Amino acid sequence: MRVELIAVPYDSGRRGERMGAGPEHLLQAGLPARLAQSGHEVRVRVLEAPTEGWRAEIRTAFDLAGAVADAVRGACATGAFPLVLSGNCGPAGLGAVAGLQTTPAVFWFDAHGDFNTPETTIGGFLDGMALAILTGRCWAQLSPRLSGFRPVPEARVTLIGARDLDPLEAAALETSALRRLNVGELRAALPTVLGARRGDSTAAYVHLDADVLDPSEGRANSYAAPAGLTLTEVEWAIRAIATALPLRVAALTSLDPACDPGGRASEAALKLAVALVDAAQRERVA
Repeated sequence: MRVELIAVPYDSGRRGERMGAGPEHLLQAGLPARLAQSGHEVRVRVLEAPTEGWRAEIRTAFDLAGAVADAVRGACATGAFPLVLSGNCGPAGLGAVAGLQTTPAVFWFDAHGDFNTPETTIGGFLDGMALAILTGRCWAQLSPRLSGFRPVPEARVTLIGARDLDPLEAAALETSALRRLNVGELRAALPTVLGARRGDSTAAYVHLDADVLDPSEGRANSYAAPAGLTLTEVEWAIRAIATALPLRVAALTSLDPACDPGGRASEAALKLAVALVDAAQRERVA
């Protein structure tokens, strides 16, 4: 299968710092070669933020999302599978969905809810609003500027593994229409969720924030939280999702190599990237 690796090496508008170092780290750690060994034809694209003008964090995030959308759209047009490697969740998620040009079922794996808005956040981290933006809860003037973007109905979103939530964010999730699967219920509940998703979606987007993994698998970033999923559980979930729905685009985000001196989180991320591509290929062959 042809694979387009779309690297977005930015964190909060800063190139190559913190989690922004993760995408190119995975490329240098041999991800293209691993995919080639599995029989895939790999092309790598590294996206850059616009150089003109003052680099403001919010504008840069949406600029990068637009670049991701264009890259995803182009990959899909040629029959390639787009896998986004991103420092932040927002550009990856917004761009992937906009570039897909259909409204997918979204499976969002993350230790955090990413469901804050400017009114609920206590940390001021724009990327903590990624899923809220994707579902149309905030930044409603900027997101429609992304070509092809339409907010994803909350009922088509499954948030998996979230366990570190701000108080008002948790309250918003409780009253939302999205489905949450906590760590302990993944294997029992995911098949039921997938049965429902088959009825309202024709494609899937899988979003993997590396900190959905338990830190015992390797510390993905400074936001990692205990009591997460195992690598085996996430790999199983990826296969289950791709068996139920066509996996059309995926993203792997938020790896900070500086938090992973032993390389265990990086190795887990590499395995998850290969698992995503292999799962997408099995669905296409089937």
